[in-house]
Order: sequence, then C-alpha cells, then structure tokens
Amino acid sequence: MAFETLSKLQAKGHRLILWSHRAGQKLDDAVTFCLSNGIDFYAVNKNFPEEVWDENDSRKILADIYIDDRNLGGIPSWEEIFKMICPEEEIPQEIVKKSWWK
Repeated sequence: MAFETLSKLQAKGHRLILWSHRAGQKLDDAVTFCLSNGIDFYAVNKNFPEEVWDENDSRKILADIYIDDRNLGGIPSWEEIFKMICPEEEIPQEIVKKSWWK
C-alpha cells in the first residue's frame, strides 16, 4: 500500500515531496488526506519548504527518484518500488503482496 511504503521510506530518512497538478482547495485536501494517513511531506509543489516561486522559475522538481502514476508502462507495485529504492532491505510485511489499489 502507498501509505505504508511511503511511511517506511520516510522512516529511513527519505524526504518526500508531493508534486501535483492540483492547486487551491483540491491540493489542500490532498495534503490533509495524506497527513491523516501519516504522510507529512517535506515540501508540496516546490523543492524546499522555504522556497518561493517566481513566475519565471522552472517548476521542475529536483529529486533523486520520481514515483509517478503516469509513468510509461504504469506504476510498479509498492512492493517493487520499495525493493528498487532499498534493495538491501527486507520488504516490510505491511507492504508485501498488497495491490496498489487496496
């Protein structure tokens, strides 16, 4: 499951940035929903919490890894995502064999 996997990655020290097309109330609702499920993002729609966007700035987020639901070929399972990011780790039981839609 997404929240379990993201929570485990955060616990390992990974900083999560939410990059979304949403804005305004829809974005606020998404962030609140994630917070209610234990995910507190390092930043939302920007690189760093203190960053201020100028209309001439590039909106490309700087990241080492992107997990994108519109990825060519679709999104891998959360078990596969965890394995790709933390290949040396055993996959936590709360992530094992759960489908992305559950």
